[in-house]
Amino acid sequence: MKCIIVDDEPLAIEVVESYINRLDDFEIVAKCNNALKAFEILQKQSVDVIFLDIQMPKLTGIEFLKSLKNPPQIIFTTAYRDYAIESYELDVADYLLKPISFDRFLKAIGKLYQGNITHEDTLTGHLNAENEKAYIYLKVDKKMVKVLLHDILYIESLKDYVRIKTTSKTMVTHQKISYLEEKLPEECFIRIHRSYMVSLSKVESYSSTAIDVSNQELPIGRNYKTQVLEMLNSKHQL
Repeated sequence: MKCIIVDDEPLAIEVVESYINRLDDFEIVAKCNNALKAFEILQKQSVDVIFLDIQMPKLTGIEFLKSLKNPPQIIFTTAYRDYAIESYELDVADYLLKPISFDRFLKAIGKLYQGNITHEDTLTGHLNAENEKAYIYLKVDKKMVKVLLHDILYIESLKDYVRIKTTSKTMVTHQKISYLEEKLPEECFIRIHRSYMVSLSKVESYSSTAIDVSNQELPIGRNYKTQVLEMLNSKHQL
């Protein structure tokens, strides 16, 4: 993940930088002592995450975040507890209080991995159904694996894990199906059962009780039946 550190305290930047340098999957592309410099960098290149202080001169971290149309993931780093509620209303990945321990820092990184759904053109987490390059990163066997949404056949819930069946392979990752249901484009994927989501473009046939995807029959749950059949009927009308 490409990241920026934004803080007006040099020591605070050094601490976060030292923590990031211990991680193989992260690259620091810039360090800024104010939010305006960070804004300039975002105009020139894409960034996956910003470690952002709140109390800074010229422009606070919260004001900076509110000014971004398509912000990357944000982890606030601050000495003040007072902004915690407001920060979560802004849907940030985490809120770290200084002084930041490495253990607490790693928990924040874990939240990034769990929520890291992105898009080839933007970093909003909202995926464009028309873009065949749209993708999701899944953590599989301690690696972040890129999966094109176009390749996904169906998703199966395994309690706190999900099994992702694609056109070429099957993967298991620590994630809840409800999270993927919220993030994946609803015009492309539909929840058909408490344990299953399917890609609408991969549906081969269906009845009032089941859907066939890649020679696999998946049940339609009673609570999902009306919505699923309405969607499928509208998609497959001649």
